[in-house]
Amino acid sequence: MEIKTLPIAELRKLLAAVSDHGKQHLIEVEADLLQTTYLLSEAIEKLSTSFTAVHEAVCEQQLILDALVAKYAIDSAVLEKLDAFKSKIGEEVNVAVTSLQFQDLTSQLIARTIKRVNGLKALLHEVESHSNEMEPSHEHEEIVKFLEEMSNSLQVGSHALSGGLRRSVGQKDMETGEIDLF
Repeated sequence: MEIKTLPIAELRKLLAAVSDHGKQHLIEVEADLLQTTYLLSEAIEKLSTSFTAVHEAVCEQQLILDALVAKYAIDSAVLEKLDAFKSKIGEEVNVAVTSLQFQDLTSQLIARTIKRVNGLKALLHEVESHSNEMEPSHEHEEIVKFLEEMSNSLQVGSHALSGGLRRSVGQKDMETGEIDLF
């Protein structure tokens, strides 16, 4: 099978254009990830504040109930129900607040993704800068060598990712065990 040979200058332009467009897309991806992190943090902060306010209101309400129970003779069955509600509300608020710790997990995932984006941006920068450095007399050999180096670089990067970035994110379970993603 014969492949049409592109003039080297045109190939350089294509490599530079692919690199430039790729870097622009990665910049947008990184910006979106950073905005996602910010929005997630804001939402978690607001939810935490709201759950804390709910807990404080329930505690104040409980003080009033305790005063009423002390002042009036209340049936023990009603007291047991009130105690059960008190325990249930406390447990649910605690579960809700500790469940918000998923922010830590998502922050780890977003940080890993940003590292990958930055690695790809660096690789594309190499493509762009290298496309201008080829000597005209050996351009075809230089391009082949460069593309082989890029392939090796990607392979090394993938191997490095499997060592560090592909590990699961983890956090102590919000109550008793551990949570692992991936």
